[in-house]
Amino acid sequence: MKRTEEIQREFLYGRHAVHEALRAGRRRIYRLLIAEGLQPRPILEEIRAIAVDRGIPILYVPRARLDALTDSHQGVIAEADPYPYVDLEQAWTESAGRPDPPFWLALDCLQDPQNFGTLLRTAEAVGVHAVLFPEHRSARVTPAVVNASAGAVEHLRVVQVTNLARALERLKEWGIWIVGLQQDPRAIRYDQADLSGPIALVVGNEESGIRPLIRRVCDFLIYLPMRGRVASLNAAAAGAVALYEIARRRDFQ
Repeated sequence: MKRTEEIQREFLYGRHAVHEALRAGRRRIYRLLIAEGLQPRPILEEIRAIAVDRGIPILYVPRARLDALTDSHQGVIAEADPYPYVDLEQAWTESAGRPDPPFWLALDCLQDPQNFGTLLRTAEAVGVHAVLFPEHRSARVTPAVVNASAGAVEHLRVVQVTNLARALERLKEWGIWIVGLQQDPRAIRYDQADLSGPIALVVGNEESGIRPLIRRVCDFLIYLPMRGRVASLNAAAAGAVALYEIARRRDFQ
């Protein structure tokens, strides 16, 4: 039987995912597996340099060994600890200590790993302080999500909670406005809403949007106007538009 710490390890794959995990330095990386005969690339050289500097073993192995783990490795795999979630109080302490108003993202039962990773990548790009998501009925930060985020999630504070509604209520107690992104008759057009203060944007499930319980927690809802024949954007695209609008109101400071 394998030891517990070995069972809990996971394999990060893809050059950007591995590179950002090394740069962030928030989880222990036990070793790197690099395909033999890879052509030199700047990102590969930096991966090697960081690993050597930190004393992380590098194994050069036949490409078939990496193929057996995943077909999306780009010649590099890192054996690492699971993703390091933070608790709500810790994330709030860090957020409150920053010079800009709190800026959070809550994902309500988002289940597609690609959408999840894409939104995490956008969140990191616009300066989101922390990301919330529920423990159940949701994607989580797996190697596939790390890869979909191009490693951006390694630089984020991500909070996994048992009860998203309760966590959002806690944010409200701390002075954060909860804004739901939802096509709804009561919603305000996204470019006409006040998005300048402490905000947590809630993005819902790909099929049904934000659950009714979470909608009731929201201080107000916003929507994106549509002129085409398709009823809506997918969760990742819609969330990205709203995140960038909030960042624009904050002048990206």
